[in-house]
Amino acid sequence: MKKLIFKIMGAISLMSVVCCVDGREFDELDSSCTTDLAANITFEELDSLVQDDVIQIQDDLILEGYVISSDRAGNFFGALYLQNALSNPSKGIQLEMDLRESHLLFPVGSKVLVKLKDLYLGKRGSNIRIGSAFSSFGNLSIGRLPKGKVLEHLLVSCDAAGLPEPLIATIPEMDSLPSNILVQLESVEFAEEILGETYAVAQEETERTLVDCEENGIKLVNSGYADFQSETLPEENGMLTAILTKDGKLPQLVIRTLEDVNFTEERCPEIITEFTSNKIFISELADPDNNAGARFVELYNSASEPLDLNLWTLRRYTNENTEISSTIDLSGLMIGSGSILVISPNAAEFELVYGFAPDLGVSTNSPADSNGDDNLELVDPFGTVIDMFGVIGEQGTGTNHQFTDGRAIRNPDILEGNPVYTFSEWTIFNDSGDAGTTNLPQNAPEDFSPGVRD
Repeated sequence: MKKLIFKIMGAISLMSVVCCVDGREFDELDSSCTTDLAANITFEELDSLVQDDVIQIQDDLILEGYVISSDRAGNFFGALYLQNALSNPSKGIQLEMDLRESHLLFPVGSKVLVKLKDLYLGKRGSNIRIGSAFSSFGNLSIGRLPKGKVLEHLLVSCDAAGLPEPLIATIPEMDSLPSNILVQLESVEFAEEILGETYAVAQEETERTLVDCEENGIKLVNSGYADFQSETLPEENGMLTAILTKDGKLPQLVIRTLEDVNFTEERCPEIITEFTSNKIFISELADPDNNAGARFVELYNSASEPLDLNLWTLRRYTNENTEISSTIDLSGLMIGSGSILVISPNAAEFELVYGFAPDLGVSTNSPADSNGDDNLELVDPFGTVIDMFGVIGEQGTGTNHQFTDGRAIRNPDILEGNPVYTFSEWTIFNDSGDAGTTNLPQNAPEDFSPGVRD
């Protein structure tokens, strides 16, 4: 009976041990530290050893660094990230290793010494990587250091360490920072179009876009096996701490746990980049009789303020077509107050003929390359027709909107666009004089005035 009781108690004890190690929330394991090694190479000197191909380090080199990554939440796997200082780091490296729950032996902030001899060294973009090696199609690549070799090459220093201080930076600054360092971004948030989604798709590496209040963006990479994979992305704005990695030259961020995400503030105010105005209109169309390469379209802004033409378009309906034949996207252009914007389908010829470069050079067969019997419309970012020349579905030949071999110029008293073509707003020269137009072909440059409101 006593033996049976002892067996039961032993089984209960064993079950207690098993239960206590379920999950990732372990206490850090007791591990010995070393005082026998001293660094004899810096991160910068290690970087200088990198060649085009993966190399094996043959010398007894010791590298000193500080742990900044953690696999505690499962977002990192098979890699340990080290930087060369606890604060203001100038270099970082990625150590590939096949060791699970490495945060128990190498917690964040640990000062470690890496015995580099016999390890392999390579670089992808600015990302320095060390580990073992494997061959693929005759080429060596950096692979994970086997578990049994990790503790032979990676030792914790007995020197007191501390928590690394993230380098505070902005999204635009990420391009110029070194790879594999701990950074902190302030006043960032997840892009509006992905709100309501989770950090990652189950079992898939997933990219989520972070933006700042100036709409600069950067990718946050999350593992589909992370503990927080199914958590919904926060809707607020705030501070994010992460390890900066680079896929080639493209900067990316990887968080260690959700403790790195501190979003408690209101989201950025909406930035309005699309504007409308009926003060923008077509002021001149040109089809010179002596040089088709000198054609152009001219827009005018009669308003007292400049206007950003983001998502504005100029559309052409060739002949009697009722479907759009070609479009010019005016995004990226600004038209000043009381100013003119000149668009040419042949920028080199335009400059040769008129003596200055157009504001925008586009292709032939575009709205700026009409032979005078087509219809054009100016459309704002919201799809509203602001100004119209001609009648869609009606070929211009023989009508009051034909400017073949001539010129259509907006009368100087017109200060607003008109979504309905009105002949009385225009003075039109062509080679026929039909429907009240003037039969007087125009030659470039003398009969035209691009850049000047007549």
